[in-house]
Amino acid sequence: MDRIGLTQNYQSHCFLHSTTSLLTQLSKASNFTPNFKNPTVITACMAAATSAVAPTATSFGFKNLMETVTIDVHKAEGRPLNVPLIAPFTIASSRLDKVENVAMRVELSNGCVGWGEAPILPFVTAEDQTTALAKAAEVCEFLKQSREMTLNLALTRIGDVLPGHDFASVRAGVEMALIDAAANSIGIPLWRLFGGVSNAISTDITIPIVSPMEASELASKYRKQGFKTLKLKVGKNLNGDIEVLQSIRAAHPDCLFILDANEGYTANEAIKVLEKLHEMDVTPVLFEQPVHRDDWEGLGHVSQIAKDKYGVSVAADESCRSLVDAKKIVQESLADVINIKLAKVGVLGALEIIDLVRSSGLNLMIGGMVETRLAMGFAGHLAAGHGCFKFIDLDTPLLLAEDPVFGGYEASGPDYNFSNARGHGGFLHWENIACSGDCSLFRIVTHNN
Repeated sequence: MDRIGLTQNYQSHCFLHSTTSLLTQLSKASNFTPNFKNPTVITACMAAATSAVAPTATSFGFKNLMETVTIDVHKAEGRPLNVPLIAPFTIASSRLDKVENVAMRVELSNGCVGWGEAPILPFVTAEDQTTALAKAAEVCEFLKQSREMTLNLALTRIGDVLPGHDFASVRAGVEMALIDAAANSIGIPLWRLFGGVSNAISTDITIPIVSPMEASELASKYRKQGFKTLKLKVGKNLNGDIEVLQSIRAAHPDCLFILDANEGYTANEAIKVLEKLHEMDVTPVLFEQPVHRDDWEGLGHVSQIAKDKYGVSVAADESCRSLVDAKKIVQESLADVINIKLAKVGVLGALEIIDLVRSSGLNLMIGGMVETRLAMGFAGHLAAGHGCFKFIDLDTPLLLAEDPVFGGYEASGPDYNFSNARGHGGFLHWENIACSGDCSLFRIVTHNN
């Protein structure tokens, strides 16, 4: 079966289950008693389920989903998700030659399936792939032992099994899969559950640390594809970084820049970069994580100088690994922007930080590690639904040599559209995600009712 056929088959597989679930939700809300033997009722509900993905439909709401939808996991499995890159991805703190993430698949007793991805990036995520697969197996065992419960309770207990930053990436992958399965059960796209503000986003695109000539060639390629904002990885060599900026600036004087140092500079070096850019008449729209994650004093100092002297906002990325970190950044005015990544804090952790930052007056950015369209699609739904992210950096599927994901969002250059998705809409051809290495590292767990 080709890619289109697989997508259509997957989209229809859970339709009757989601239709039944939608009728159940309607009955709870309006004291309506569904008659599943009546074709008229089924037809009406099919129309309601179809309209659930239309932009004008009413948001069901994520809090509603958490408290009212119950899940009964029938199967759960984690497998290696290895995907080649078009070219090595080099940043100040690491180099990645291929993606080695973990895919999560959860199947509910009603037949609906949810998909998630645990992204792995050396020196950024706490887990490597081996650790992530082992922890995924633990969660599968937990799900095997669990009985039907609300989504809220399930996610809370998963947080107990996989606590803190050390297991945040695996926790995010499992949370994605469970939330996707629940959303599939009621036939509603995630962007609507997360607020329904929009069903589309536009992203920047990243140029890794490369030579000035390579950077200029990539910039020209991406500009032709419609990208207006280029995110430049810097922080490894100050003089080399300036040469890259000069090369791109000469060819594309109207381009918008984000600088991402990935902890690579000292505070003095970061300020020197801003001075050099000022001499070139270049003002980045954002300067991301200029100093080491634990250099709070340096972060605050660079942020103040950047804003007051050069009109540049500074974003905290690696420095924000928890709600506690986010509160510190807000309370001490250490940055202007907080970059939320699901692999750093999980889905529920991200929602907590979003609420905090929105009430503080700071701006939000959403990004990721190096991920396929599974994790990026989920993050995109979250960003579109909330509609509160000033900076969107969800581009890494465009850096992959292969796309293992079927369905999902529609992409045209920097623009992603989620209007036709149920759940997050993406899935894997599971039989093609084969065991690599030690097959004991992942397992399928079946819940016997």
